[in-house]
Amino acid sequence: MDEQRQVAAGEEPGYGIGAVARRLGVPAPTLRTWNLRYGVGPSRRSPGGHRRYDARDLWRLEEMNRLIRSGVPASDAAREVLRIETVPPSPVEQEQDRGRERQAGRPAPGRFPSLAAERRPEVPTVAMLARAAMTLDSGAVHDWIDAALARHGVRWTWEHLAVPVFETICRRQSESGASIEVEHLFSDRLLASLIGLTERPARPAGARPVLLACAENELHSLPIYALAAALTTDHHVETRVLGARTPYPALADAMRRLGPSVVFVWSQLSETGDPAPLASLPTPRPPSLVVVGGVGWRDNLPASVSRVTSFQEALTRVTAAALA
Repeated sequence: MDEQRQVAAGEEPGYGIGAVARRLGVPAPTLRTWNLRYGVGPSRRSPGGHRRYDARDLWRLEEMNRLIRSGVPASDAAREVLRIETVPPSPVEQEQDRGRERQAGRPAPGRFPSLAAERRPEVPTVAMLARAAMTLDSGAVHDWIDAALARHGVRWTWEHLAVPVFETICRRQSESGASIEVEHLFSDRLLASLIGLTERPARPAGARPVLLACAENELHSLPIYALAAALTTDHHVETRVLGARTPYPALADAMRRLGPSVVFVWSQLSETGDPAPLASLPTPRPPSLVVVGGVGWRDNLPASVSRVTSFQEALTRVTAAALA
């Protein structure tokens, strides 16, 4: 097949399995296995009926190969690349789009965006985001988290992206004892994105704010920032976040000063989950509903304190009380 003639004619060339194997450095039998077992393979046929890989097929194979080399099992890597709905435009498509843009004086419409069109980072898979964190690519981590938040919202990003990435990092830590720096970088970028979503709404719903804090000596503050961001963006509830390691006297002072509708306290570790100090929190007028979340809390919570066990339950319970 004369690939140069196809390019000149404005068609995208197809590639045989041998050419793809040489380009990727992956044996042809392995490529056949990926196609038969996982469905990651050629999507075109030549006029003679031979299966051919196009540029989009190559992109998926390159991404799958990178994931496998980074330690992701082949089945998981295949599932991740097949979930990606939009892949980068091929060089031929890019040139065609640029030609249409020059003729029309504006970005050309098409199935795949041109380079001159509005640039918006794609939403990553868990494996893609975890790999960016593992390589300490803070820019990619930040852009991808922002893209997921913009497209799917806080709850989806937290449950389907952030938490699985943390689980991946924690597995690496347990296996090798390393990756502390990876956890810190990912936490920092995620926190920066969430904080930007907790600003006071222009027209807050509900008469009183929601106050969120970590239990005394509790360092894991990301869950309360995620909850505050979801309350703000999804329900226009005003929030105030006191952050990690909030002393109970400081929390009590904040309750007296703000008179919040809800006080949410997070404990992730059993060392920080002593329920006794909750009984000494003040009772403002009108009263505040005290809600706790996290696996660190021990039994014998005060009767006036509600406990939630999931992000969605926390969001539902707090929103209902804040808007009552």
